[in-house]
Amino acid sequence: MTVATKPLGFSLEALEPAMSARTLATHYGKHYAGYVDSLNRLVKLTEFEHMPLEDIIRHSNGKPDQSRQTIFNAAAQTWNHEFFWDCLAPNGGGVPPEPLRKQLERSFGSLAAFRTQFIEAGMKQFGSGWLWLLAKDDELQIVTTSNAHIPSPATCVPLLVCDLWEHAYYLDFQSDRAGFLGGFIDRLVNWRFVAERINAGNARLAA
Repeated sequence: MTVATKPLGFSLEALEPAMSARTLATHYGKHYAGYVDSLNRLVKLTEFEHMPLEDIIRHSNGKPDQSRQTIFNAAAQTWNHEFFWDCLAPNGGGVPPEPLRKQLERSFGSLAAFRTQFIEAGMKQFGSGWLWLLAKDDELQIVTTSNAHIPSPATCVPLLVCDLWEHAYYLDFQSDRAGFLGGFIDRLVNWRFVAERINAGNARLAA
C-alpha cells in the first residue's frame, strides 16, 4: 500500500503567530512529505510494501541490517509527524479540560510545574528528537527520544509530542528552543486531542 500524506486539518496560516505559515509550509511540505516519499520508495518491491504504517515500524525496528533501519527511520518519522500534526490546534494551549487537568496536576504538582518540566526535558535533549507526554503505570510522564524513535507501545500510551528537530522551529526561533517549547505549550497544544487519547483505552500503536 502507498502511504499518503496526512491532511493538516487547518490552514498553513492558522497557527500564527505561535508558528508561522512559512515554518509550517516548510515542515509539512518539505520535511514530512520527504519522509513519506522516501518511505514509499524504500518499501517498493519489499516485504513491507503492502503493510500498514504501524506494521512497517514494528517489523523494521531494531533490525541489524542498514536497509531495514533506513526503512524504520522513514516510517517512524512519518508516524511521529502525523501524531505531531494532531497535537497542534489553532488557538491551542491554555487550560486542559477535566479530568486531564487533574491528572497533570497529580503527576507533576501543578500545570505550571508540568510546563516547566516539559520545557526542561526538551532543552536537555541533545540533538534531534521528540518530546513526549505519556500515560504509563497509571501516571503521566515526560520523556524524550532521539532521532526517529518512538516510546515503546507495549508499555505506554503516547498522549502528546513536540518535534525537537531544528526544522520545527528554526525559521521562527533560530536557536531559541525554549521559546519554541513555551509557545507550543501556551498557544499550540491541542488539549482536546490529548484528552481523547487518555479516554481511549486502546489509543496506542498496535502491539
